[in-house]
Amino acid sequence: MLVPGSAPLEYEIVDLFTQFRNPLLRYVSALGLPLADGEEVVQEVFLALFQHLRQGKPRTNLKGWVFRVGHNLALKQRMRNGRHEKLHGAEVLPYEHLAPELNPEEHLAGARRRERLLAAIEELPETERCCLYLRAEGLRYRQIAEVLEISLGGVSEMLGRTLARLSRVEEY
Repeated sequence: MLVPGSAPLEYEIVDLFTQFRNPLLRYVSALGLPLADGEEVVQEVFLALFQHLRQGKPRTNLKGWVFRVGHNLALKQRMRNGRHEKLHGAEVLPYEHLAPELNPEEHLAGARRRERLLAAIEELPETERCCLYLRAEGLRYRQIAEVLEISLGGVSEMLGRTLARLSRVEEY
């Protein structure tokens, strides 16, 4: 049942859902959730967001809020699923689908490069990997710090270390 005067809030939630659904789903999938669980987490996040805004709570940094709640719910779901092992990145399209104009040797070189980078990303500590994924989704350092509940300097340090590590992989 609609609360009188809540229609604009519902439209705002729909707009936010449209804007953040795919990036949030990619992020929670990168945390190791199956797609069905990821979809559930996304739905829970936006239900919580609706309740948060309906109660008149702060509207500052809603993107960071959405990712922080999604991050926490995804970790809880992963624990319920019994996934205590190392995180794995989200599935990505095969290299051939990304660059169909390349010849077979270029495909092979690209596939090997991609494998090295994915292996290096999987070897990263969980917090560094989460920082990288959140930055890839367009979050600013301050938002990443809020999502992961670490300092702004910690985000900067981790991303710098991570990018240096990945660039060394690129050199080989």
